[in-house]
Amino acid sequence: MENKITIHCTNTGTYKDFLAGTDLIEILDAFGYKPEYKIVNAKVNNKTEPLTYQAYHNKTVEFVDLSQPSGMRTYVRSLCFLLAKAVYEILPEAHLLLEHPISLGYFCRVEKIASLDQKAVDAIKSKIREYIAADLPFEDVEEETAKVVQMFREKGFEDKAILLETLGDLYSKYYRMGETVDYFYGCLTPSSGYLDLFDLELYNDGLLLRVPNRNNPVGLEPVVPQPKMYNVYKEHLKFLNIIGLDNVGDMNKATRQGKMTPIIQISEAYQEKTIADIAEQIAHKAKDGVRVVLISGPSSSGKTTFRMRLEVQLMVNLLKPVGLSLDDYFVDRETTPLDENGKYDFESLYALDIPKFNEDLEKLLAGEQIELPTFNFTTGKREYKGHNLQLHEGSILVIEGIHGLNPELTARIPESHKFKIYVSALTTISLDDHNWISTTDNRLLRRLIRDFRYRNYSAIDTISRWPSVRKGEDKWIFPYQENADVMFNSAMMYELAALRRHAEPILMQVPNNVPEYADAHRLLKFLRYFNYINDKELPPTSLLREFLGGSSFTY
Repeated sequence: MENKITIHCTNTGTYKDFLAGTDLIEILDAFGYKPEYKIVNAKVNNKTEPLTYQAYHNKTVEFVDLSQPSGMRTYVRSLCFLLAKAVYEILPEAHLLLEHPISLGYFCRVEKIASLDQKAVDAIKSKIREYIAADLPFEDVEEETAKVVQMFREKGFEDKAILLETLGDLYSKYYRMGETVDYFYGCLTPSSGYLDLFDLELYNDGLLLRVPNRNNPVGLEPVVPQPKMYNVYKEHLKFLNIIGLDNVGDMNKATRQGKMTPIIQISEAYQEKTIADIAEQIAHKAKDGVRVVLISGPSSSGKTTFRMRLEVQLMVNLLKPVGLSLDDYFVDRETTPLDENGKYDFESLYALDIPKFNEDLEKLLAGEQIELPTFNFTTGKREYKGHNLQLHEGSILVIEGIHGLNPELTARIPESHKFKIYVSALTTISLDDHNWISTTDNRLLRRLIRDFRYRNYSAIDTISRWPSVRKGEDKWIFPYQENADVMFNSAMMYELAALRRHAEPILMQVPNNVPEYADAHRLLKFLRYFNYINDKELPPTSLLREFLGGSSFTY
């Protein structure tokens, strides 16, 4: 008697019976679910699985299309496999590094060749299109880790060999297409035929892999120039290369060899030197009329600790920093703008009283005294409590807030009076040469720990709110980041190894019967790549202390 199972498709809200062992491709076809965008993976019992997954027991399935972050991750990973395969076929001597996101695409560097020209790029693109037209299957293979490590080592992929050795699993899974093998830490599409939308072009000293638009994935993302961010990434990658930590496997080896103490010290010293350099720039600009420092950045980028450390360095440069909070310029709650769902949009620029803010700024810069407002978050009203502020000789105003780089915020203040800083956790260390680390995931892990420790929020609370946070960042922060005079990378090379011990217990509390389990499971799986380190060695001024606790700063 054939074994039957029941599948609940949440996309259609219906149930159907199947033979045990039926894969998700056939299940999708049976339900007849055809959304606007291409389906590339599925959540099975709230856990992301490839469409080749075979169901042997009753399951709840949600099919995921390209408009969802999980779907886009699967698509881009699969495209990276094709890119690597094509590069090694067209340029056999080359070494490809898929380094980091930039300009709404992904920057790739090709080493061990004399130069990279348009002819080579066209040949690589043509080869990728051949793979897509042939609809070649991605085969996932699971073998004993020792055998997988040996295979990668024999093929010259030492980065993957070290990563899997230091992960410590008995068995490891990799992907194969014909004779080409590669490793990715998430699922791929069933075959190359799913990947019909991409482009590849020369970008600075490498390549830019262009991907579908995340909001409307029927066309490509535009190429948004980000020269300042590119330079920050390049500088930090050079720093990692100098100290010999190109990938997570290298860091894990250093951990096992007891060499993390100097790495932590070097990382912290490098960051402090960067902050000191920024303070010196401000001090120099202050002689030419700069009176206001504006600090912006996305959620959990470490803006607050950066500001405090910058203020210390400003005083070293004989300037007196005076802080002003944008939060105190919120409009009364009943006049807060609403989002498309009719809820208060506190991320909006217009949740701030911009005219009043500029009026106070003008008075301060004219040497007048003002009474600062205080926003009462309980009543939702602005209050005045006799808190006066006036700038004196040697004073410089430091303003921190997500809208700091938006020109409209300080439209009435001359540009010559402003120095703008963008802060973000631009993760530069990679898992291996073909698996970069998401800066968004880095920030999400920071926020999970901080929210749990200081705001009494569960992982479910933080994960469920994250899409709304990201949407606000896309609208109100990221479009203005290149307006900055300088960019500060708050990511520490060792930080994910330090965060692991704190994040895991929080993520483990998420039950598998809630939608947030998919991200919790994904992040737990990701954190396993990092060997634990003892974060007691972090100094009390470390930026990570803002999230982990133990800081000498008062928040």
